[in-house]
Amino acid sequence: MSLAAVPVSTQMPDLGQVTRVDEVGVKERVARFQSRSIKKESKVEALKMVLSMIDLTTLEGQDTPGKVRQLCQKALHLHDSMPGLPHVAAVCVYPTMVGVAKQALGDNDIKVASVATAFPSGMTPRQIKLEETRIAVDDGADEIDMVISRGAFLQGEYGFVFDEIAAIKEACGKAHLKVILETGELGTLDRIRRASVLAMHAGADFIKTSTGKIQPAATMPVTLVMLQAIRDYYYETGRMVGMKPAGGISKAKLAVHYLVMLRETLGQAWMTKEWFRFGASSLANDVLMQLQKQATGVYQSADYFSKD
Repeated sequence: MSLAAVPVSTQMPDLGQVTRVDEVGVKERVARFQSRSIKKESKVEALKMVLSMIDLTTLEGQDTPGKVRQLCQKALHLHDSMPGLPHVAAVCVYPTMVGVAKQALGDNDIKVASVATAFPSGMTPRQIKLEETRIAVDDGADEIDMVISRGAFLQGEYGFVFDEIAAIKEACGKAHLKVILETGELGTLDRIRRASVLAMHAGADFIKTSTGKIQPAATMPVTLVMLQAIRDYYYETGRMVGMKPAGGISKAKLAVHYLVMLRETLGQAWMTKEWFRFGASSLANDVLMQLQKQATGVYQSADYFSKD
């Protein structure tokens, strides 16, 4: 099923009717996911799947065209001495670097994602957020990662947040929209659940945990709550929405735990890069080291893998 398979009906949900989160139950379920052990061929396939779902990311004030081109080369050539590796899903950059990334990646299926809407704070007028989104799309962005106005959400101005997401979605045109909740600032799992429901009803193609600039960023309990919200939204509307945990996922073992959680919460249909992403800058190297270990029986030094 494609992202456009089911029409988006943007209608403000009644957040007072959103199911409360059983925090004890969430923690117990996450502990069970973390106890699973995946071995041999299944582990190799899981690690390759993780690679295919990564949005390689550079979002620093010191980013330059050269650094972005280098990141794109890594996306295209993760480790040429290991044949059969998938490409990553996307390269994620600031709007000013979209054109550079688009040119560097050339004609292949790696997407260019761009943060927008005054990332990471979201503290700017809506017309500026809309213009920034349009500029990124016009420069070639396939995906937009927007941040919600957390201050408005925490004040209970849900209609304001809903309308802003819907407006950004319209400004995206054909580009897909990932809505960043910045879960570390929302504070409770109940708020995260409500924000997830709000974003999906407003038209989000993906919901995303974090900017990576606030701690805590992605955690398994937070991601499980968001996956459960996606599941219930799908049952209600028939529309699939993707999920992107971002920030703090740097180890292959943890990423595989996320895949187990994804499979057991949403099912096999979501086990592709079209519906699940990892927002990461260093995860790819640890996955490559683990794949090398599976192939040769020994770990290769981190010095053999490019840092950017």
